[in-house]
Amino acid sequence: MQKTKILLDESEIPTHWYNVVADMPNPPAPPLGPDGKPIGPDALAAIFPTSLIEQEMATQRWIPIPEKVREIYQLWRPTPLFRAHRLEAALGTPAKIYYKFEGISPAGSHKANTAVAQAYYNAEAGIKRIATETGAGQWGSSMALAGQMFGIDVRVYMVKVSYHQKPYRRSMMQTWGAEVFASPSEQTKVGRAALAENPDNPGSLGLAISEAVEDAASRADTNYALGSVLNHVLLHQTVIGLEAQKQFAIAGDYPDMIFAPCGGGSNFGGVAFPFFADKAAGKNVRLVAVEPTSCPTLTRGHYAYDYGDTAMLTPMTLMYTLGHDFMPPSIHAGGLRYHGDSALVSQLYHEKLLEAVAVPQLATFEAGVRFARAEGIIPAPEASHAIAACIDEALRCKASGEAKTLFINLSGHGHFDMSAYDSYFSGKLEDCIYPEEAIQAALAHLPKVG
Repeated sequence: MQKTKILLDESEIPTHWYNVVADMPNPPAPPLGPDGKPIGPDALAAIFPTSLIEQEMATQRWIPIPEKVREIYQLWRPTPLFRAHRLEAALGTPAKIYYKFEGISPAGSHKANTAVAQAYYNAEAGIKRIATETGAGQWGSSMALAGQMFGIDVRVYMVKVSYHQKPYRRSMMQTWGAEVFASPSEQTKVGRAALAENPDNPGSLGLAISEAVEDAASRADTNYALGSVLNHVLLHQTVIGLEAQKQFAIAGDYPDMIFAPCGGGSNFGGVAFPFFADKAAGKNVRLVAVEPTSCPTLTRGHYAYDYGDTAMLTPMTLMYTLGHDFMPPSIHAGGLRYHGDSALVSQLYHEKLLEAVAVPQLATFEAGVRFARAEGIIPAPEASHAIAACIDEALRCKASGEAKTLFINLSGHGHFDMSAYDSYFSGKLEDCIYPEEAIQAALAHLPKVG
């Protein structure tokens, strides 16, 4: 029989996270405060524990993973690397396709990798409550799970369109003890102001972040937790790429191209950054971030300093952005509806060390269905973006005869997103191409820096 799964023993769970900053050709641009000047650790102390602030600003290559975190990782890590023999045959491609399946975590996605770490460090600092936001619900579910494990109460502001589109994500959070509110909500000044302006506001990640940050800043017992974008979040996700490197060595193979969905950048950074270290050492590997055409942050956004949230409560970071007041179309890939991107991913993309492509919604679901019918796993809409881009490349290999090795980071399963598939099968989905005039209009709202 052909080998399908490449498995690692639990003893192979990484002992350290990899910090890409150590191998970047240029140091990261500093975050700025409202006065346009670089901020220090003190500016973050109101909503983050010291240990996470230190990781946010760290420059060393390796950061130890606490043993209590590794013990919880054992519930689902190491995750399997699959050789997609059936998909290859269905496509008739000479390319070899692999995917790492992060959907076996209890929350069903990669987000648990950082949720557990963040809950651990907050509990260690004596924090009893966490406020956070979620787009499609993967992050909120993961944070609810992690909070339960460390005795921390969790409040989640869930983007309103997803709150209604994905009720079972909400049920998961509540099962693990979290409070969940549709954002914009009546719970915060930011939410009430947004509803006063537009009672039918569908919400955005930027707005939900504003609500969670306001909540955390207003209570001494509460910190904020973010599921993507920040340096320490991408750091925690590198367990994905580090395991994959070991698994490819066992398979006697190495990827020519790596594809991962990219909203804020944690899933992409988690798989790509350890391979970026190989690239920095001279290895020829292409790292491709895949985003929706309706939220084309990297492929069509502005590279500029901007706020991470709608109400401008967060520091400004240098990133690709569609503008902090961006209100995305209500596509089903809720985890990819963010106006900005990780500063680290943005900088490496700006320096042409990473690649990015945008995929329309219908092609994304077509790819997800094609993958499910070949491999059996129903992918989340976010993960299907990477699958779509990989299938496109595999078909190019079919036309050219090249036998490339292609690798997908399959960030989660779609079991709680089946209403999205219902919409696809009933013909209710549309392609939403974000208009150029809206992208250009965002320039007028970017903060003036320098």
